[in-house]
Amino acid sequence: MVIEAQATPRLANKVIDEIRNVTDKPISHLVLTHYHAVRVLGASAYNADQIIMSDTARAMVVERGQEDWDSEFQRFPRLFEGHESIPGLTYPTTTFSDAMTVYLGKRRIDIMHLGRAHTAGDAVVWVPDAEVMFTGDIVEYHSACYCGDGHFADWGDTLDNIAMFDPVSIAPGRGDALIGREMVDAAIESTRDFVQSTYRPAAKVAARGGTLKEAWDAVRAECDPKFGDFAIYEHCLPFNVARAFDEARGLDTPRIWTDQRDIEMWEALQG
Repeated sequence: MVIEAQATPRLANKVIDEIRNVTDKPISHLVLTHYHAVRVLGASAYNADQIIMSDTARAMVVERGQEDWDSEFQRFPRLFEGHESIPGLTYPTTTFSDAMTVYLGKRRIDIMHLGRAHTAGDAVVWVPDAEVMFTGDIVEYHSACYCGDGHFADWGDTLDNIAMFDPVSIAPGRGDALIGREMVDAAIESTRDFVQSTYRPAAKVAARGGTLKEAWDAVRAECDPKFGDFAIYEHCLPFNVARAFDEARGLDTPRIWTDQRDIEMWEALQG
Protein backbone atom coordinates (compact mmCIF):
# COMPACT_ATOMS: atom_id res chain seq x y z
CA MET A 1 0.00 0.00 0.00
CA VAL A 2 1.24 3.47 -0.95
CA ILE A 3 -0.12 6.63 0.66
CA GLU A 4 -0.28 9.66 -1.69
CA ALA A 5 0.47 9.50 -5.41
CA GLN A 6 2.72 12.52 -6.14
CA ALA A 7 1.84 15.24 -8.63
CA THR A 8 2.74 13.42 -11.86
CA PRO A 9 3.42 9.85 -13.06
CA ARG A 10 7.07 10.78 -13.62
CA LEU A 11 7.46 11.77 -9.96
CA ALA A 12 5.51 8.70 -8.87
CA ASN A 13 7.99 6.50 -10.72
CA LYS A 14 10.76 7.94 -8.54
CA VAL A 15 8.84 6.72 -5.49
CA ILE A 16 8.33 3.33 -7.09
CA ASP A 17 12.08 3.08 -7.71
CA GLU A 18 12.66 3.61 -4.00
CA ILE A 19 10.03 1.01 -3.12
CA ARG A 20 11.79 -1.48 -5.37
CA ASN A 21 14.92 -1.04 -3.26
CA VAL A 22 12.91 -2.54 -0.41
CA THR A 23 10.47 -5.02 -1.96
CA ASP A 24 9.41 -6.50 -5.27
CA LYS A 25 5.83 -7.03 -4.08
CA PRO A 26 3.12 -5.54 -6.27
CA ILE A 27 1.51 -2.25 -5.27
CA SER A 28 -2.09 -3.31 -4.74
CA HIS A 29 -3.53 -0.29 -2.90
CA LEU A 30 -3.09 3.45 -3.26
CA VAL A 31 -4.62 5.69 -0.58
CA LEU A 32 -5.17 9.39 -1.32
CA THR A 33 -5.72 11.39 1.85
CA HIS A 34 -7.44 14.24 0.00
CA TYR A 35 -8.10 15.61 -3.47
CA HIS A 36 -5.32 18.16 -4.05
CA ALA A 37 -3.56 17.86 -7.40
CA VAL A 38 -0.02 17.57 -6.02
CA ARG A 39 -1.10 14.51 -4.02
CA VAL A 40 -3.16 12.62 -6.58
CA LEU A 41 -2.32 13.23 -10.25
CA GLY A 42 0.51 10.70 -10.37
CA ALA A 43 -1.81 7.82 -9.48
CA SER A 44 -1.75 6.12 -12.88
CA ALA A 45 1.92 5.12 -12.47
CA TYR A 46 1.19 2.70 -9.64
CA ASN A 47 -1.26 0.46 -11.51
CA ALA A 48 -2.88 -0.27 -8.16
CA ASP A 49 -5.88 -2.58 -7.92
CA GLN A 50 -7.64 -0.11 -5.62
CA ILE A 51 -7.40 3.67 -5.36
CA ILE A 52 -9.00 4.69 -2.08
CA MET A 53 -10.45 8.07 -1.04
CA SER A 54 -13.16 9.22 1.32
CA ASP A 55 -16.59 9.81 -0.19
CA THR A 56 -16.18 13.52 0.46
CA ALA A 57 -12.77 13.69 -1.22
CA ARG A 58 -14.18 12.04 -4.33
CA ALA A 59 -17.04 14.53 -4.39
CA MET A 60 -14.49 17.33 -4.23
CA VAL A 61 -12.66 15.93 -7.26
CA VAL A 62 -15.95 16.11 -9.15
CA GLU A 63 -16.80 19.57 -7.84
CA ARG A 64 -13.43 21.33 -8.05
CA GLY A 65 -10.72 18.91 -9.19
CA GLN A 66 -9.97 20.58 -12.52
CA GLU A 67 -9.95 24.07 -11.02
CA ASP A 68 -7.58 22.88 -8.29
CA TRP A 69 -5.26 21.31 -10.88
CA ASP A 70 -5.15 24.52 -12.94
CA SER A 71 -4.63 26.63 -9.82
CA GLU A 72 -1.89 24.49 -8.30
CA PHE A 73 -0.01 24.18 -11.59
CA GLN A 74 0.04 27.97 -11.88
CA ARG A 75 1.24 28.37 -8.29
CA PHE A 76 3.92 25.69 -8.24
CA PRO A 77 4.85 24.54 -11.75
CA ARG A 78 8.14 23.08 -10.47
CA LEU A 79 6.16 20.50 -8.48
CA PHE A 80 4.62 19.09 -11.66
CA GLU A 81 7.71 17.62 -13.31
CA GLY A 82 6.57 15.63 -16.33
CA HIS A 83 3.08 17.14 -16.24
CA GLU A 84 2.52 16.08 -19.85
CA SER A 85 2.31 12.47 -18.59
CA ILE A 86 -0.79 13.13 -16.44
CA PRO A 87 -3.69 11.29 -18.10
CA GLY A 88 -6.41 13.34 -16.41
CA LEU A 89 -8.14 13.76 -13.07
CA THR A 90 -7.70 10.93 -10.57
CA TYR A 91 -10.86 9.22 -9.37
CA PRO A 92 -10.93 6.48 -6.71
CA THR A 93 -12.11 2.93 -7.33
CA THR A 94 -13.11 2.57 -3.67
CA THR A 95 -14.56 5.09 -1.22
CA PHE A 96 -15.64 5.10 2.43
CA SER A 97 -17.65 7.43 4.64
CA ASP A 98 -16.23 7.09 8.17
CA ALA A 99 -13.78 4.19 8.12
CA MET A 100 -12.68 1.07 6.28
CA THR A 101 -10.18 -1.70 6.97
CA VAL A 102 -7.77 -3.35 4.54
CA TYR A 103 -5.75 -6.47 5.36
CA LEU A 104 -2.36 -6.82 3.70
CA GLY A 105 -1.68 -10.42 4.61
CA LYS A 106 -2.01 -10.40 8.40
CA ARG A 107 -1.36 -6.68 8.73
CA ARG A 108 -4.43 -4.57 9.44
CA ILE A 109 -4.69 -1.07 7.96
CA ASP A 110 -7.46 1.28 9.15
CA ILE A 111 -8.34 4.18 6.85
CA MET A 112 -10.49 6.76 8.62
CA HIS A 113 -12.05 10.19 8.38
CA LEU A 114 -11.44 11.74 11.81
CA GLY A 115 -12.84 15.18 11.04
CA ARG A 116 -12.43 18.18 8.79
CA ALA A 117 -9.09 20.00 8.81
CA HIS A 118 -6.89 20.56 5.74
CA THR A 119 -9.97 19.76 3.62
CA ALA A 120 -13.47 18.49 4.30
CA GLY A 121 -12.58 14.99 3.15
CA ASP A 122 -9.27 14.27 4.89
CA ALA A 123 -8.35 10.64 5.52
CA VAL A 124 -5.72 9.22 7.86
CA VAL A 125 -4.12 5.79 7.65
CA TRP A 126 -3.48 3.91 10.90
CA VAL A 127 -1.26 0.82 11.18
CA PRO A 128 -2.22 -0.58 14.61
CA ASP A 129 0.53 -3.16 15.09
CA ALA A 130 3.25 -0.57 14.32
CA GLU A 131 1.41 2.35 16.02
CA VAL A 132 2.15 4.48 12.98
CA MET A 133 -0.23 7.00 11.43
CA PHE A 134 -0.11 8.72 8.04
CA THR A 135 -1.94 12.01 8.55
CA GLY A 136 -1.71 13.69 5.17
CA ASP A 137 -1.64 17.47 5.53
CA ILE A 138 -3.58 17.53 8.80
CA VAL A 139 -0.21 17.51 10.61
CA GLU A 140 2.89 19.33 9.36
CA TYR A 141 6.42 19.58 10.78
CA HIS A 142 8.39 22.82 10.42
CA SER A 143 6.22 23.60 7.43
CA ALA A 144 3.31 25.96 7.04
CA CYS A 145 -0.11 24.38 6.88
CA TYR A 146 -1.94 25.11 3.66
CA CYS A 147 -5.37 26.24 4.87
CA GLY A 148 -6.85 27.58 1.65
CA ASP A 149 -9.44 24.77 1.58
CA GLY A 150 -9.41 24.22 5.34
CA HIS A 151 -11.81 24.24 8.24
CA PHE A 152 -10.23 26.19 11.07
CA ALA A 153 -12.94 25.61 13.67
CA ASP A 154 -12.74 21.83 13.23
CA TRP A 155 -8.98 21.41 12.79
CA GLY A 156 -8.14 21.34 16.51
CA ASP A 157 -10.73 18.65 17.26
CA THR A 158 -9.34 16.55 14.41
CA LEU A 159 -5.85 16.89 15.88
CA ASP A 160 -7.27 15.73 19.22
CA ASN A 161 -8.75 12.68 17.50
CA ILE A 162 -5.34 11.85 16.02
CA ALA A 163 -3.66 12.26 19.41
CA MET A 164 -6.14 9.84 20.99
CA PHE A 165 -4.53 7.01 19.01
CA ASP A 166 -1.26 7.80 20.83
CA PRO A 167 0.87 7.07 17.74
CA VAL A 168 4.54 6.24 18.25
CA SER A 169 5.32 7.69 14.82
CA ILE A 170 3.59 9.90 12.26
CA ALA A 171 4.28 10.48 8.59
CA PRO A 172 3.19 14.14 8.28
CA GLY A 173 2.16 15.96 5.15
CA ARG A 174 5.47 17.82 4.98
CA GLY A 175 8.64 17.71 7.02
CA ASP A 176 10.63 15.00 8.76
CA ALA A 177 9.15 11.68 9.81
CA LEU A 178 7.98 12.09 13.39
CA ILE A 179 9.68 9.35 15.39
CA GLY A 180 8.77 8.95 19.06
CA ARG A 181 5.89 10.34 21.05
CA GLU A 182 7.75 13.50 22.06
CA MET A 183 8.29 14.49 18.43
CA VAL A 184 4.74 13.47 17.52
CA ASP A 185 3.25 15.57 20.32
CA ALA A 186 5.41 18.58 19.43
CA ALA A 187 4.33 18.47 15.79
CA ILE A 188 0.64 18.16 16.69
CA GLU A 189 0.87 21.15 19.03
CA SER A 190 2.88 23.21 16.56
CA THR A 191 0.24 22.51 13.90
CA ARG A 192 -2.48 23.51 16.35
CA ASP A 193 -0.67 26.75 17.16
CA PHE A 194 -0.21 27.55 13.47
CA VAL A 195 -3.91 27.07 12.70
CA GLN A 196 -5.10 29.05 15.73
CA SER A 197 -2.58 31.85 15.17
CA THR A 198 -3.81 32.22 11.60
CA TYR A 199 -7.52 32.17 12.37
CA ARG A 200 -7.68 34.23 15.56
CA PRO A 201 -6.42 37.59 14.20
CA ALA A 202 -8.35 37.20 10.94
CA ALA A 203 -11.55 36.50 12.89
CA LYS A 204 -11.05 39.61 15.03
CA VAL A 205 -10.74 41.77 11.93
CA ALA A 206 -13.81 40.16 10.36
CA ALA A 207 -15.84 40.68 13.55
CA ARG A 208 -15.32 44.43 13.44
CA GLY A 209 -16.07 44.64 9.74
CA GLY A 210 -12.49 45.08 8.62
CA THR A 211 -11.00 44.29 5.23
CA LEU A 212 -9.10 41.32 3.89
CA LYS A 213 -5.94 43.44 3.71
CA GLU A 214 -6.34 44.33 7.39
CA ALA A 215 -6.72 40.63 8.18
CA TRP A 216 -3.53 39.95 6.20
CA ASP A 217 -1.61 42.52 8.27
CA ALA A 218 -3.00 41.14 11.54
CA VAL A 219 -2.12 37.55 10.70
CA ARG A 220 1.38 38.53 9.63
CA ALA A 221 1.91 40.36 12.90
CA GLU A 222 1.07 37.22 14.89
CA CYS A 223 2.50 34.51 12.64
CA ASP A 224 5.68 35.99 11.15
CA PRO A 225 7.68 35.88 14.41
CA LYS A 226 6.73 32.25 15.08
CA PHE A 227 6.48 30.69 11.65
CA GLY A 228 8.27 32.98 9.22
CA ASP A 229 11.07 30.45 8.66
CA PHE A 230 8.74 27.51 8.03
CA ALA A 231 8.76 25.87 4.61
CA ILE A 232 6.22 27.32 2.10
CA TYR A 233 5.12 29.90 4.67
CA GLU A 234 5.06 32.88 2.31
CA HIS A 235 3.36 30.85 -0.39
CA CYS A 236 0.56 29.61 1.87
CA LEU A 237 -0.09 32.82 3.76
CA PRO A 238 -2.39 34.66 1.33
CA PHE A 239 -4.53 31.56 0.78
CA ASN A 240 -4.66 30.94 4.53
CA VAL A 241 -5.70 34.49 5.33
CA ALA A 242 -8.36 34.53 2.62
CA ARG A 243 -9.90 31.29 3.87
CA ALA A 244 -9.71 32.33 7.55
CA PHE A 245 -11.41 35.63 6.71
CA ASP A 246 -14.15 33.80 4.77
CA GLU A 247 -14.78 31.26 7.53
CA ALA A 248 -14.95 34.00 10.17
CA ARG A 249 -17.64 35.67 8.07
CA GLY A 250 -19.72 32.48 7.99
CA LEU A 251 -18.62 30.74 4.77
CA ASP A 252 -18.50 27.11 5.90
CA THR A 253 -17.64 25.68 2.47
CA PRO A 254 -14.35 26.99 1.09
CA ARG A 255 -14.70 28.90 -2.15
CA ILE A 256 -13.16 27.18 -5.15
CA TRP A 257 -9.69 28.42 -6.04
CA THR A 258 -9.15 29.09 -9.72
CA ASP A 259 -6.04 30.29 -11.51
CA GLN A 260 -7.74 33.66 -12.03
CA ARG A 261 -8.86 33.96 -8.40
CA ASP A 262 -5.28 33.23 -7.32
CA ILE A 263 -3.96 36.15 -9.36
CA GLU A 264 -6.62 38.55 -8.12
CA MET A 265 -5.91 37.64 -4.49
CA TRP A 266 -2.15 37.97 -4.87
CA GLU A 267 -2.57 41.41 -6.44
CA ALA A 268 -4.92 42.53 -3.67
CA LEU A 269 -2.64 41.38 -0.85
CA GLN A 270 0.89 41.50 -2.17
CA GLY A 271 0.95 43.40 -5.46
